[in-house]
Amino acid sequence: MSERESKRIGVLVMSYGTPESMDDVEAYYTHIRRGRAPEPEQLAELKGRYEAIVGGVFPLRENTDGQVAGLQDKLEQLAPGRFACYQGLKHARPYIEDGVEQMAKDGITQAVGIVLAPHYSTMSVGSYMKRAREKSAELGIDLLEVKSYHLHPKLLQALTERVQHGLNTLAEQAAGAERTKVLFSAHSLPEKIRELGDPYEQQLLETSAAVAAAAGVTDWQFTWQSAGRTREPWLGPDILETLPVLAEDGVKAVLVAPIGFVSDHLEVLYDLDIEAQAAAKELNMRLERIAMLNRDPLYMETLADSVLSALEGAGKE
Repeated sequence: MSERESKRIGVLVMSYGTPESMDDVEAYYTHIRRGRAPEPEQLAELKGRYEAIVGGVFPLRENTDGQVAGLQDKLEQLAPGRFACYQGLKHARPYIEDGVEQMAKDGITQAVGIVLAPHYSTMSVGSYMKRAREKSAELGIDLLEVKSYHLHPKLLQALTERVQHGLNTLAEQAAGAERTKVLFSAHSLPEKIRELGDPYEQQLLETSAAVAAAAGVTDWQFTWQSAGRTREPWLGPDILETLPVLAEDGVKAVLVAPIGFVSDHLEVLYDLDIEAQAAAKELNMRLERIAMLNRDPLYMETLADSVLSALEGAGKE
């Protein structure tokens, strides 16, 4: 083994980021808006959402921290002493560039970038990787990229188990007498991605179909959620538009499977657990949500396998 190969390999684990406290919400929102401070009413609304789900206490950051630590543990099991995980966030500290800088300070010259999102889009995973790639090139780090892992068998297994559990819960509540629909969901993106031939939508449908088949589900569909508030059109229909249509069609219970997300955060705890839940109650529908992956061992194995595969694919193993 050469000296280069004997050195530790960095793993830059990237995600969207969340504030560390209520005091950080304005700076976080300003970063999302590319340096433009939010209007007072916009800031008040976002703070209200955080207050509603966490009461001003922030367990949200812990989810991502835990996933990075979990991946480090799994890689340590598979290849002792070989990998060092670093965190890089899109809109909060440590920023993606901070993570790359820390790798360079630690003497890392080879790294793998992976995002805590299974599905690739140029506007999400692609934008994370671009920032990581540019900073790595600047600092002399050879960066390999994991673009997606949306059909990894262990990811599909973890999601399938959650869907089956959720359906069992709904069946027990209603003694199996209600028509139940599984709604797979993910964060909406601007419609213009379709013109770009972006794989995001197709990958989400592939994951949905694979999980539905494995769980024995035939009554399902895909819907969107958490669209941004901009003038351009976003992918739809939104779940809040989908629920009334399902109610009209006689659906009495819905299991939401937000497969585009991997941890408990605002888009899950507020958009689904509060907004969508309230909408379902108004329609006299039951709504359950699958548990998020967080540090599920199968998800940690998915990430670790994906990192190792990137190295193998580059002939680095």
